[in-house]
Amino acid sequence: MASKNKYQIEFPIRSSLRILFNQISTPSGLSEWFADNVNIRGKNYTFFWDGDEQEAELISKKNNQWIKFKWEDEPSDTYFELKIIIDEITQDISLIVTDFAEDEDDEEEAKLLWNKQIEKLRQSIGS
Repeated sequence: MASKNKYQIEFPIRSSLRILFNQISTPSGLSEWFADNVNIRGKNYTFFWDGDEQEAELISKKNNQWIKFKWEDEPSDTYFELKIIIDEITQDISLIVTDFAEDEDDEEEAKLLWNKQIEKLRQSIGS
């Protein structure tokens, strides 16, 4: 399998740090915007969408900073990460999404999906 290209997207989010981290790191939070439902067993998360399911392993997490997952069926050197950045001067909060795509078309499609998902995240937290 060809290697995938890493990309990042930054989304400004108007929210408290605690609320945002809860939305990106807990099954109940993720179920509000990322998937229809999320189950967790140890480090294994199962995401459900319209009758489909996908498994991901929690690679790392630091409270109020980031959470990183690896899809079970993806190459070992890929992952997706949701990282919270706070501007030191303005205290504005941004969410940095890091993901991987096979090519430019795949990346454009994935970015459109992330935009749609992050809009749902903003709605779920009233941002």
